Amino acid sequence: MHALPLTYGKDMQEDKEPLFDAIDTIEALLDATAGMLDGIEFDRERMLEAAGDEMLAATEVADLLVRRGVPFREAHGIVGGLVRDAVERGKSLSQLTPEELRERSEHLDDSYYEVLQQSSWLESKRIAGGTGSAPLARQIEEARQTLAAVQTRVDEERG
Repeated sequence: MHALPLTYGKDMQEDKEPLFDAIDTIEALLDATAGMLDGIEFDRERMLEAAGDEMLAATEVADLLVRRGVPFREAHGIVGGLVRDAVERGKSLSQLTPEELRERSEHLDDSYYEVLQQSSWLESKRIAGGTGSAPLARQIEEARQTLAAVQTRVDEERG
């Protein structure tokens, strides 16, 4: 602090206020989150039903096309057309016929229907943050560990 302008020391204090406000906000949010998660209940049947919506698998169809050499920008357009066709015809994606698929792309065959199977597209994301069962189990365990550590710190601070 030597050789700083006369009132610069005051400026050095003012920059801490936003940091302390952020810490207070995070602590309040963590308390609220802990309270919310403490009593949370999941309707597994409803979740399974929601996860079964084939429209969620549209990106998997685009990935299939990309694996077959179709540039993503084109695959995106093809899948958008398939989704539009299904909606306009009152069908699910898996109810589109092979002829309807070929209208959109010659790269689509029976593997299209395999991609739309729920277990296929849910399990295909095996990266951190993905929907596969292994990364999901890791995420849940990490979340439990983090919440336990935060709760321990909060309890210690409250004394």
